[in-house]
Amino acid sequence: RVSFMNNQKPQKPTLSGQRFKTRKRDEKERFDPTQFQDCIIQGLTETGTDLEAVAKFLDASGAKLDYRRYAETLFDILVAGGMLAPGGTLADDMTRTNVCVFAAQEDLETMQAFAQVFNKLIRRYKYLEKGFEDEVKKLLLFLKGFSESERNKLAMLTGILLANGTLNASILNSLYNENLVKEGVSAAFAVKLFKSWINEKDINAVAVSLRKVNMDNRLMELFPANKQSVEHFSKYFTEAGLKELSEYVRNQQSIGARKELQKELQEQMSRGDPFKDIILYVKEEMKKNNISEQTVVAIIWSSVMSTVEWNKKEELVAEQAIKHLKQYSPLLAAFTTQGQSELTLLLKIQEYCYDNIHFMKAFQKIVVLFYKAEVLSEEPILKWYKDAHLAKGKSVFLEQMKKFVEWLKNAEEGNQQLGSYGE
Repeated sequence: RVSFMNNQKPQKPTLSGQRFKTRKRDEKERFDPTQFQDCIIQGLTETGTDLEAVAKFLDASGAKLDYRRYAETLFDILVAGGMLAPGGTLADDMTRTNVCVFAAQEDLETMQAFAQVFNKLIRRYKYLEKGFEDEVKKLLLFLKGFSESERNKLAMLTGILLANGTLNASILNSLYNENLVKEGVSAAFAVKLFKSWINEKDINAVAVSLRKVNMDNRLMELFPANKQSVEHFSKYFTEAGLKELSEYVRNQQSIGARKELQKELQEQMSRGDPFKDIILYVKEEMKKNNISEQTVVAIIWSSVMSTVEWNKKEELVAEQAIKHLKQYSPLLAAFTTQGQSELTLLLKIQEYCYDNIHFMKAFQKIVVLFYKAEVLSEEPILKWYKDAHLAKGKSVFLEQMKKFVEWLKNAEEGNQQLGSYGE
C-alpha cells in the first residue's frame, strides 16, 4: 500500500493534458468481443449438443454477460461457431465451437430445434430482437462465403423463424443484392427458405407476411433482369417442388396487370379517348398479360361506373345510368363475345345494384338497355334468371326481370323480332 501511494505522489495533473482515472465510474469498459466469445464457447463446450441445455446456459449467461453490447458476436457463434470476418469467413486464429447451426445436421428437425434456442433467447432478452434481425440480414449478404450445406441450413432455419414470427420478412431484402442474384445464390437459397416456411405454415400465411412488408410483388427480383418473367420464375420454382409459390407469383403478377389496366382505362375514359383506341389497348393488354375476356368485362364495368358522380335520388339515378351506359355500350359489346363474359357482366350488374341501394330498381332497365344494344343476348339472360344469379337481392331482381324473361321465351318460341321489347 505504501509503495502504491509513493508511486501516485509524483503523478499530479500537469499542463500536458494527462488525466489519470481514479474513480470507477470514469472508466469506460474496453470493447472486447474476444473475451465474450471465449466465455460463450467455454459454456457451449460444457453443455455439448443438448440444445435444451444450450438454451438454459444462454438464458443464465444473459445475467452475467453483456448481450446487448455483444449481440453480433453471440449470434455469429450460435450460427457459425465463432466470430465472422467480413465476407463470412471464420477468423483463423479464433477458437470455435461445433455447437452451432453450421456444424449441425442438415435436416428440418435439427433446424426446428435450433429455432427454439433462438426463440427462447429472444423471448427472454427482448432487446436482442433488433440485433438478431441485423445479424440475419448480414448473414444473407455473406452467403457466398458459406458452403452449400451451410447455406441450406441457414435457409431452413430462416424459413422456420419467419414462420413463427421471430423474424420479419423485410430481412429478405438482403437477397436482392446484385452479386447474389447474378450468381444464382439468391434463388437457390430462396427455394430452401420457402420450402421450410411453407412447411411450417402455408402459402397463405407466407403471402400475408410478404404483403405486410410490400414484398409480395418483388419475388421475381431473385433473378437477374433478363430472367425476370413469370414463365422463368414458375419453371424454376415448380421444378424445385414449390408449385404453390409459382402459382402465387403468377396470380400476383396478374393482379398487378389488372390494377394497371383499370387505372389506365379510367384515365382514357376521363380524357374521352375514342373507343377504337381504348379497345385496341385493352386487347393488347389481354394478350400480353394473359387476361381473360370475363376479367376484362368486369374491369370495364367497374371503370365505367366509377367515372360518374351518381345522383342520390332513386327516381333520377335510373335515368342517369341509362344515359351513361348507352354511351359506353359499344365498349362493353367489344368484350362480350362469349356467353360466359355476358354472364359475368350480368352478375356484376346485379352485385352493383345490390351494393348501391339507389340502383335497386334500375337493374331491369340496365339489362334491357344492354340487350337492345347487343351487349347481352337472350341465352345468358335466361341462364342467369334460371340458376346462375347471385343470392344478393335475388327476389327483388328476379321479380323485376319476370316479364322481360317471359317475353324473351315467347319471342324465342315464336321466332319473333327480338329487338322490339318495350317499344
